[in-house]
Amino acid sequence: MKIVLLLLSLILILMATIVWFNLPKLTPYYTQLTKPRVGLSLDLQPEEQKTATFVGSKKCQECHKENYHNWKNSMHSKMIQDIRKDPSVVVADFSKLPDDADFTLADAVYTVGSIFKQNYMIPAMINSKEDYRLGNYQWNTQNRKWQHVKPYNYWYKDAYPHDNRKFPTSNTCDGCHFTGYMSTEKRIEKSIACESCHGPGSAHTKDPDSPVFKASLVDPIRTNEVCLQCHMRNRDKRMETQKFSAKEMWMTAKDHPAGYEPGNALIDYKLPAPFALGKETEEFWANGAAKKNRTQGNEYIHDRMYQHGITCINCHDPHKLTNTAKKPQGNDACMKCHSFGSIIGPHQVTLAQHTQHKEDSEGSLCIACHMPKTAKHTDESPLTVRSHL
Repeated sequence: MKIVLLLLSLILILMATIVWFNLPKLTPYYTQLTKPRVGLSLDLQPEEQKTATFVGSKKCQECHKENYHNWKNSMHSKMIQDIRKDPSVVVADFSKLPDDADFTLADAVYTVGSIFKQNYMIPAMINSKEDYRLGNYQWNTQNRKWQHVKPYNYWYKDAYPHDNRKFPTSNTCDGCHFTGYMSTEKRIEKSIACESCHGPGSAHTKDPDSPVFKASLVDPIRTNEVCLQCHMRNRDKRMETQKFSAKEMWMTAKDHPAGYEPGNALIDYKLPAPFALGKETEEFWANGAAKKNRTQGNEYIHDRMYQHGITCINCHDPHKLTNTAKKPQGNDACMKCHSFGSIIGPHQVTLAQHTQHKEDSEGSLCIACHMPKTAKHTDESPLTVRSHL
């Protein structure tokens, strides 16, 4: 009997050893899995930030030169650009602007975007206040053509009125494209700057020991929400409990989580745009995959990686922005966790056996199969946005 027990013990030890050596090695990407989950509604914004004000990214540069330099060369820093200061930021061919355009280059003050498309912000008096509107044509960089756009193409389908001249960017674009606007309704700094992700920095600049929100040091839910404040199509939070006519919604609703600052519980400020599994809509395919850009969060909150604590910044560098569909870094990001020989890695011996494609070919990239391109940046562009479902 003792011999049998001894043999069983040895077998169990052997099995435990095999499992142990096949477990993924502990890396920064796996520490997220061990963090306590704090729930959807816990506010993790540092107390010192709740009364802080926005100071602008140049104040951050004084101490954080490398991060500032990297950010300055990223797409985030170039989302809104001032045409008056640098006319070269215009990528469109205005000599081909259609005759029915409701603006000219001379009317435009800011550009919005430049990589996949570019829109133009025009000063306008709307709702009895100085505001901006978008021109009724956008430039598509991929086919180098102008495309006619209307507000309801991008916002509530039955929005009223269908007139770009009366449609304010303050209700739609500015919350995500101007730093500070979301919580102050003031365009404090153009584009997505430091304080869009770290929160207002006045207390921190006065006392470096005063904390700002650091996404990498908190619960995965709050971490992801820094990105999902904008990279998730939403519905106005009031739609959960109130009903509005289309005109009332256009007059008052926001296409951004008004009042939100990093560290707050995002669910208190916005609702994800809904999809019904099996039903195709303007925003989603029937399986829930996105059809339009800016829906990474809508998909990802249903993904197992999100549920297991993997965050956006595990794969994307928030300062350099080099891990984009535009600039893939091979399989490195995936293989940090899903390495050969691990229990969550490929079960084959080589990459070619796993993918049925030659190594270093497009077909051998993990994202080619696991994150296919399902969505578009414009109605007339090819599929350019990878699924995060």
